[in-house]
Amino acid sequence: MSEILIVYPLVKILGWIAAFLFIIAYLFLALGKLKSDGITYHLLNVFGALGLIINAFNFVDYANVIVNGVWMVIGLYAIIGIYMRNRKII
Repeated sequence: MSEILIVYPLVKILGWIAAFLFIIAYLFLALGKLKSDGITYHLLNVFGALGLIINAFNFVDYANVIVNGVWMVIGLYAIIGIYMRNRKII
């Protein structure tokens, strides 16, 4: 029982941090501070999605898990593509 009392607030905080990462990524993209083909933008999205996946599992919100899982995979795909282009692999 004591683990639940400790973990529950941490998961809620993680969810809010993850949501903040999404907002920051989109805001900075809209303001021209980040580029959609930049690694920072995609890292913010990947970590935001991961945090919301953990949060959604805690609340048994599987639709949110799926949506953020797909979002995270897209972000990881973009990061790998950027890395490969920079290394001239593709």
